[in-house]
Amino acid sequence: MKKIIIAVTFLSLFTTSCKKEYFDVGPTGSADESAIFTTTGNASNVINGIYRYLYSRYSAQNQPGQGGIMLMFDFMGEDVHQAVASWYTPGNGTGGWVNHRNDAYLYVEYPFRLYYRCIGNANALLANIDNATGTEADKNRLKGEALTMRAWAYFYLVQIYGKRYAAGANNTQLGVSMPLKPTDSKLPRSTVEENYTQIIKDLNDAVTAFASASAPASGPQQKSHLSRKAALAIRARVALVMQDYVNAAAFAKQVIDLGGHSLMTNAAYQAGFNDLSNPEWLWGAYIQDDQGDTFGSYMAQISWDGNTTYIRGVPKRINSALYDRITSTDVRKKMWEPSPNATNFPLPLSSYSRSPYMSRKFKTRNAPTIGDVPYIRLAEMYLIMAEAYARTPGKETEAKQALYTLAVNRDPSYTLSTNTGQALIDEILTQRRVEFWAEGHRWFDLKRLNLPLDRTVVPNYVPASAGGLMQVPAGSNLWEFVIPISELQANPNSVQNL
Repeated sequence: MKKIIIAVTFLSLFTTSCKKEYFDVGPTGSADESAIFTTTGNASNVINGIYRYLYSRYSAQNQPGQGGIMLMFDFMGEDVHQAVASWYTPGNGTGGWVNHRNDAYLYVEYPFRLYYRCIGNANALLANIDNATGTEADKNRLKGEALTMRAWAYFYLVQIYGKRYAAGANNTQLGVSMPLKPTDSKLPRSTVEENYTQIIKDLNDAVTAFASASAPASGPQQKSHLSRKAALAIRARVALVMQDYVNAAAFAKQVIDLGGHSLMTNAAYQAGFNDLSNPEWLWGAYIQDDQGDTFGSYMAQISWDGNTTYIRGVPKRINSALYDRITSTDVRKKMWEPSPNATNFPLPLSSYSRSPYMSRKFKTRNAPTIGDVPYIRLAEMYLIMAEAYARTPGKETEAKQALYTLAVNRDPSYTLSTNTGQALIDEILTQRRVEFWAEGHRWFDLKRLNLPLDRTVVPNYVPASAGGLMQVPAGSNLWEFVIPISELQANPNSVQNL
């Protein structure tokens, strides 16, 4: 009989098509699959296990689940960097744009392992939940969460391991293999078009399921779990990547119009980006004080005050040219310090280092490195709506208004933009870069827009910190991660990226 592996603190299901035993965490016991899905209450443990994956450490301390993915890809851009080679750069990451083309490298395997692990659990739940004892409302909630999680995971996988989606093209380029049932095994890679078709279907089905679903438990779980609003927000992201700007704007607007969330105050913006209760956060990881990983957490990598060797010795810095574009009255100008000293940037201990343009955006909520992780914020919906409208003929007025709503919240002196055409789009993209610094957007934005990476225009970028890699042309095969060797060995029907 098929078994489901149960780890110490969460349930682990793995699909055979994209895993081998190497990916398994050590089990402490096992249970029949039929027992796990006997009731909706038991099945909820599967969903809870998936969310736990998203903030659990993988093979290294700078692989803290989804937070580590966010940082890994921002370090592949030009706006998040550090003065020396360290975590996320050539020796311990992908910032040098070399290791992600090595199929045996653990940072190639890391996203693959994380997202297929989530997919395996989602597939098992979807295959079994209809036979569970429980209300239809509870079943629909679990279906909605599992479908959204599967879509979200495939969305990341196809962006990382496939070529970019090209609007109006056939998109027959290879994406990723797509098991949809626990019994799916050793599947060939689907096309990028097929991947996006399934992602959209899953999100549409999730929204339908959520419409007649029970509410999640009260408390932090309400935003640590996926919801109808989160599914719509992800649908807006997907449309933006597909250059389907009409739908991108429509779904982003729908999220905003549903209400229940609001842009944060300037005071909240300076509070440390560490608390899921922030009214702007739509979805994120809730990290309980007794469940933190001192070294393998998001805050152990990006905060300014976490008490780890990496934080103390290697401050994270912003692209100084980008910083200079921020107006003096914008609260985001306070998130970095161009010339830090003991007066304007006091540190917890003398053992902490300072570096020009260092960040104070992320602060631990509790010692030593406790803090929640933001996955989706309402601000993104305004910026998706603004960009999508700006790229839609006849919609510049709506684009400017969407941008204004966000920008004036951050900068009370901001006035309605007078830019048009590409200048308006550039203004919106600059707002995205500032707003989502170290939240995992920049590399994906460059890829979806088919733009090159150019670090030579960053005055304070230290080439040695990234192994000397300063430019990557648009369309290069370097914008694709290779498929992990472990997958190729386990699945003879898969093929490698060239």
